[in-house]
Amino acid sequence: MTVPQRMDGKVVVITGGASGIGLASARRLAGEGATVVIADLDSDGGRAAADEVGGSFHQVDVTEEAEVARLFEQTVADHGRLDVAFNNAGISPPEDDSILDTGLATWEKVQQVNLNSVYFCCKHALPQMRAQGKGSIINTASFVAVMGAATSQISYTASKGGVLAMSRELGVQFAREGIRVNALCPGPVNTPLLKELFAKDPERAARRLVHVPVGRFAEPEEIAAGVAFLASDDASFVTASTFLVDGGISGAYVTPL
Repeated sequence: MTVPQRMDGKVVVITGGASGIGLASARRLAGEGATVVIADLDSDGGRAAADEVGGSFHQVDVTEEAEVARLFEQTVADHGRLDVAFNNAGISPPEDDSILDTGLATWEKVQQVNLNSVYFCCKHALPQMRAQGKGSIINTASFVAVMGAATSQISYTASKGGVLAMSRELGVQFAREGIRVNALCPGPVNTPLLKELFAKDPERAARRLVHVPVGRFAEPEEIAAGVAFLASDDASFVTASTFLVDGGISGAYVTPL
């Protein structure tokens, strides 16, 4: 099958690009012709990912605004432009549980990585895109931003709700400047984070699977396909959207027998 080259000439920054959805998206976008810049705290994984897709790697702590600012400035200095920012870095530690059990330190750590980092990335990607008059920002939220769960990860859920609301507002604010901002909302995905959850608490993980109408978790490549659409000009009329790729979970009352 011939892969469409929708991303020829485009420069893409992916945070959290060393693994999971970020890595799958790097492969997909590079396969469609993009120049990919991988940003991650994991230097070994990040360099390996960059080498695989023929891109470059920047070791970045996305909770530090100065490092995020340098990432986007250096990308433009190296490549002359910034077409897509996939702000994808995130964590879901096991200590993030019910509000009754989750401590303030855990709450703040998750907010810093999942929400503050997206704020920093948008803040520093937008001026580069405004100068061009065009760009696509994709922020990883989650299906939990639009649903409630009795098996809670309270800070994760709150952080993703913040990403969704921020993305919607930015999508509206910058629409007439040619910049699209969308919130990608994956359902449960077969990534290292999910595998860790299964290993530590199989019962808790299984409670998630039973609610997915499709009957399985997503593969990272399926989420990457959504990223590729939002990144491309095929999505030229899509902005401020809650872009759900969730196997039907957010639309289900009961699942099929």
